[in-house]
Amino acid sequence: MSPQTYSADPPGVPARRAALRLLDAVLRQGLPLESALDRATAGIERADDRALARAIAAETLRRLPDLDALIDSATARPLPEDAKARFALRIALVQTLALGTPSHAAIATVLPLVEGGPRKLVHGVFGTLSRRGDALPEIPTLPDATAIRWHAAWGDDGIEGAEHAIAAPPPLDLTLADPERTADWAEQLGGTTLMPGHVRLPGGHVPEMPGFEEGAWWVQDIAASLPARLIGPNRHGGTGTAIDICAAPGGKTMQLAAAGWAVTALDNSPTRLERLTDNLARTKLSAEIITADALLWKPAAPADAVLLDAPCSATGIFRRHPDVLYRVRPSIISEMAALQERLFARAANWVKPGGILVYATCSLEPAEGEEQLRRFLATRPDYSVDPVRQEELPPGLAPHADGYLRTLPGMLGDVGGLDGFFIVRLKRTG
Repeated sequence: MSPQTYSADPPGVPARRAALRLLDAVLRQGLPLESALDRATAGIERADDRALARAIAAETLRRLPDLDALIDSATARPLPEDAKARFALRIALVQTLALGTPSHAAIATVLPLVEGGPRKLVHGVFGTLSRRGDALPEIPTLPDATAIRWHAAWGDDGIEGAEHAIAAPPPLDLTLADPERTADWAEQLGGTTLMPGHVRLPGGHVPEMPGFEEGAWWVQDIAASLPARLIGPNRHGGTGTAIDICAAPGGKTMQLAAAGWAVTALDNSPTRLERLTDNLARTKLSAEIITADALLWKPAAPADAVLLDAPCSATGIFRRHPDVLYRVRPSIISEMAALQERLFARAANWVKPGGILVYATCSLEPAEGEEQLRRFLATRPDYSVDPVRQEELPPGLAPHADGYLRTLPGMLGDVGGLDGFFIVRLKRTG
């Protein structure tokens, strides 16, 4: 769909057409929702229309199994998974049943998406479901493939926690540059705090919020803030060095810099490093930025602390990126696990004897967490787990008996939850 076609659409249709393109990119092409956004919304000038397109697509992905169950209940034969009529019905239904769009507006802005196609079918199925007064379940259903995989790893409680977690977009977490001002910023922003240096809000337009321009804080899920917290403040004076591998867009680099470390931030993406540079400038923090592949680059000297937040399947951030539920397959998990193993082994060589290595992934897959640790310890007798301590965590989280931290859906659920992470802190003993 070209920008010229968008401009010819009736009002309201371009955003729905963009949502259709986003869903096609995720479900048929296997692309991340965010990376498909610019192309899908090309030609849409209004920021609120672009945001609407993303909101429709994201909410559809949150509710996809339940939307499809409704559609299938109103058709004589199931529509093909990739049928445009099914896509159009998903978009119409999610608007009326989850986003509060009036029925007439939802169907009127969706029918042009099937121009020259089964308009009568779409209109008829939508009308049948509307007359029946069908609704979506309060708690969404996970896709079968994801549910089977996570049930094997985390059992009934893990599935229940994940279904509750995906029911609504997550809250907005902020990491503060100065933890001493936690109470002040919580009051100014009207938020709550789960631990020093953290403020949680129900949402908000980030650039317009107090403290953003002066760099007093940055957006970072509380789980994502824990790997750098486990490194802690620099206690080596002016000589304390830390390397942040796969550093962009910079949340952990900024944490380490604010904690007094001389940070080397390494990433192989120039575009993502531009965001890191901008974030450092806004927060008035500093780091040495290096654009390089961590599998090829090596530091001039080992560091006191190394943080590897490794590339992963990202299934742990499904609350804010529900597309991962449909894009991530066992083959992708295996591919990422192989890369993590190589990065883990390489990062271990960059740590001084007596120094700290933190390995983390925002994944709910044991292959990218617990199994990585088991293989690493089997091959590196010069490393041992430095157990996470209870006082290093927000109330409601606890370290595993083996010393690492695993955050799961459902944890902290009564205060808004958190992303799924695996984090282990290791000490080089020789």
